[in-house]
Amino acid sequence: MRVKSPWRRLYELVIQGAFVLVILVLMAALAIGIVRTIMEIGLTLKEPSVRLGFKDLVTNVLSLIVVLELVRAFVDYFEHERVRLEILVEVVIAFTLREMLLHIFEGKIQGAEILFWAGAILLLIVGRTLAVIYSPERKFRGHTGERPAPESPPPAGP
Repeated sequence: MRVKSPWRRLYELVIQGAFVLVILVLMAALAIGIVRTIMEIGLTLKEPSVRLGFKDLVTNVLSLIVVLELVRAFVDYFEHERVRLEILVEVVIAFTLREMLLHIFEGKIQGAEILFWAGAILLLIVGRTLAVIYSPERKFRGHTGERPAPESPPPAGP
């Protein structure tokens, strides 16, 4: 077992502190976003056009999903002590879907652009699948998803 230097331990504490701070800020932003989204449901009824109020509501909900994915990525760091590629790709997929849906909803997107967005999302999904298949954690797992049991020492002779 290696003994960690004091500088290494300080580095790990600073990184953990920064991640905790980011998670707290993201959780606060998520809570504020949820409250504001709920409040805007009432404002949607007051808009002259249902479409205007609904557009803001959809934008807020999709933004909350992206923030939720970011929180999940930071929390996942503590569980695995590394940033997993598949989680980061999921955040990018959520953001790309958000942008595509907003463009479709606003009517800014044309036929060829839909194919471009769909192709980009498909590439991201393929990238996520490859990140899962070639994950460092899969090297240690069998077909059941469990880590293999350690080998037991040979039995002692008579």
